[in-house]
Amino acid sequence: MQLIVRRRSGWLAAVVVAVATLSAGCLVPPPGPAPLRYRDAVFGQVTTTSNVAYANVTTRQGDPVTLLADIYRPTGDTATARPAVVWVHGGSFAFGSKTSPEIVDEATTFARKGYVSVSINYRLSPTGCTMIDAECVLAIGDAQADAQTAVRWLRLNAATYGVDANRIAIAGTSAGAITALNVGYSGDSPSPGPYPGTSSRVRAAVSLSGAAILAAPGPGDAPALLFHGTSDTVVPYSWAQDTADAATEVGLVAYLISWEGAGHVPYGEHRNEILDLTTNFLYWMLDLAHAAP
Repeated sequence: MQLIVRRRSGWLAAVVVAVATLSAGCLVPPPGPAPLRYRDAVFGQVTTTSNVAYANVTTRQGDPVTLLADIYRPTGDTATARPAVVWVHGGSFAFGSKTSPEIVDEATTFARKGYVSVSINYRLSPTGCTMIDAECVLAIGDAQADAQTAVRWLRLNAATYGVDANRIAIAGTSAGAITALNVGYSGDSPSPGPYPGTSSRVRAAVSLSGAAILAAPGPGDAPALLFHGTSDTVVPYSWAQDTADAATEVGLVAYLISWEGAGHVPYGEHRNEILDLTTNFLYWMLDLAHAAP
């Protein structure tokens, strides 16, 4: 099912409730008294392990690169099989890092709810993507390959970090959102990189100001939640619409939350809505009612 919600004050919640029963997943909050793990902030503090090496790769110029991740875990948590989100930063595939402010905020927020958050660096291009040219296509491919490597690495190290290897999602902003959707729509398709015998499949993908580029949704791929401003001049809104339409056509769940007049990555303006709807979406898509208590 595809749900396109045009954001105007006062009626988003009503629209979401009205359509919830029509979809295999939904954006309404999961029921139950507070505090409910994976819905509410049940942990007061988060322990962050910085600069964990998840792979050694080379650039297209042949230079060695160690790919690093920051891992956020709820302090004092005793659960050993928790859902995880791989977070991917933006920056036109040319700059940015795993410490991008909105990524840190999201990773911390979800760790407080009981998730393991993994914010990753990936190989960057000298010029990035000011247009969809040959270098941009290669940069998008590098980022996707590294994100898939991160998913495989996390799956291989699930016991070490207390992760349920069957409940891994991916989310990102701008270039990271493009990457997240590309990973979500690639299933177990091979990509260059380490750990080739391990699955890179995810159970859900979340995009803030992104669209699928190079990857096409297919049956059995991940459900997706897309947030997008209708006046985005960096990643046009029509690209997000096309992504949701393509997903729907092959029977996937795709939610497109649209903000009238908003531009690229309006995270501050829509922070609470993004966090709340992402929380609800992941709860249902990852079947967290049956996850580790």
